[in-house]
Amino acid sequence: MNNYPHPIIAREGWPFLAISLVLAVAATVWCATWSIPLWIIFVFVLQFFRDPAREIPQETGIVLSPADGRVIKVERTQDPYAKRDAILVSVFMNVFNVHSNRSPVDGKVEKIEYFPGKFVNADLDKASTENERNAVVLTTTDGQTVTFVQVAGLIARRILCYIKAGDVLSRGQRYGFIRFGSRVDVYLPLTATVKVAIGDKVSATTTILAKL
Repeated sequence: MNNYPHPIIAREGWPFLAISLVLAVAATVWCATWSIPLWIIFVFVLQFFRDPAREIPQETGIVLSPADGRVIKVERTQDPYAKRDAILVSVFMNVFNVHSNRSPVDGKVEKIEYFPGKFVNADLDKASTENERNAVVLTTTDGQTVTFVQVAGLIARRILCYIKAGDVLSRGQRYGFIRFGSRVDVYLPLTATVKVAIGDKVSATTTILAKL
C-alpha cells in the first residue's frame, strides 16, 4: 500500500504547481500586467491541492466522511458492489474543496472495482452508475460492510486510488485523490444511523456521517 504522512500540499499537485509557477514567473519577467491571470491560476492550483492534517474522532462504531464537500443524497438503495440493500450517503466535492479521499472506517479491504465510464455532472443521480468510478468494499473490525466509491465528474478526469484488496485501513487514512471535483458515495448497512442530512457541509475525517 502506498501511504505517507499528510503534507501541507498533496503530492498529486506538485507537477501542476511547478508548471503554473514557472509560467507565472516567466510572464512576470516579460510583462507584469499580463502575468496576473497566471498568478491567479497558481493560487487556485495551490488551494485545490492543499492537504491538511485532520483530527480523527475516536468513538467506536462511527463512519467518517471520506471527503470534504456537501451531502447531496441520503436514501435507501442497492449497493451494486456488495450486492445488498443499503443506505447511500453521497458527498459532492466542488473545485474549492480538499480532494484527498480518506477511509471512513477501520477495516480490511475485501475488493476494489474500477469502472470506466462517462464524465457527466457528478451532482446528477446517474453519475453513481454511469460515470467513471472506483469502488472499495471494506469489512469493518466488527464484521460490517461499508462501501465507498470515488466517482469522476464533469471536470474530474482522474481517479487515483493507492490501496489494494487485503489492505487494512484505519479511519481517516488517506487512500486516494480525485483531481478537479467530483463525489464520493458511501453505502452503509440498513442498521446504520445517519448523522447528516442533504445540504450539510462535511469535512473528510472530522465529520461523522453515521453510526453503525
